[in-house]
Amino acid sequence: MSSRNRLRIFSGNSNPELAEEIARYLGVSVGAAKVTHFSDGEIQVTINESVRGADVYIVQPTCTPINEHIMELLIMVDALRRASARRITAVMPYYGYARQDRKTRARDPITAKLVANLVTAAGARRVLCMDLHAGQIQGFFDIPVDHLPGVPILAEYILQSKLKDVVVVSPDLGGVTRARDLAERIGATIAIIDKRRPEPNVAEVAGLIGGIYGKTVVIVDDIIDTAGTITKGAVALKSWGAKEIYVCCTHAVLSGPAIQRLEEAPIKEVIMTNTIPVPKDKMIDKIKVLSVAPLLGEAIIRIHEDLSVSKLFD
Repeated sequence: MSSRNRLRIFSGNSNPELAEEIARYLGVSVGAAKVTHFSDGEIQVTINESVRGADVYIVQPTCTPINEHIMELLIMVDALRRASARRITAVMPYYGYARQDRKTRARDPITAKLVANLVTAAGARRVLCMDLHAGQIQGFFDIPVDHLPGVPILAEYILQSKLKDVVVVSPDLGGVTRARDLAERIGATIAIIDKRRPEPNVAEVAGLIGGIYGKTVVIVDDIIDTAGTITKGAVALKSWGAKEIYVCCTHAVLSGPAIQRLEEAPIKEVIMTNTIPVPKDKMIDKIKVLSVAPLLGEAIIRIHEDLSVSKLFD
């Protein structure tokens, strides 16, 4: 049996379209697995093919409904481990519960570490993820983590768009590294919005570091959730003299009033990837979705064949 034949792709219910795309890129089919519910709501997983000795990859971003999708992933890992899979890799393009990655107040949980413990305890032997909310989450795992950046995919699209006089803007101080990476890839300067967050999902713009007057602005972030940070930032940048505003992110969580806010904001285009599926009812004209399947597919080939993953970005 060839090494590629021992590679298996499985998918839960969170993003089967992405799993199909990755499988097509690899020239394999998605494994026969059924993820349903018992009548009381418990998740039932049935693996309908042999995986004995196989190198198995479960594609399951833990997006909304997040608790459901985490349990699907854990139960699938357990089922495949008990079916004697040689190695199980959890492919989590979007890693849920990542925003609680440290104690900011007394008695706060660290959910990013808790999820890492659960995935490891279930039997995963490697994790493949994209644009973690904080890089240190890789250290929460006691198994290898391959962390892929989303910026190269966004940069390629922006370069193809041939925008002129571009300034890349970080919506907060925490995103400066990501903004600098994008700016270097597209040959632009950077600016930083000084943001206050008085409570979760509430953002206030306090000021701007850098010049954007008369420029085309590209705001880059890892996640757009309620879109409060991005849209308030866009309104402020417009009032400070930005010519056109583009927004890009890796993970389109898009909860609550996000779509209405993006629709009403002075934003020309919202560029995002398909780590999280964007439902049809949220696909407004401003949104452009880029596929991460080729990048994840290439990373899976390299992991499977024991090659360097970092070479993808050299």
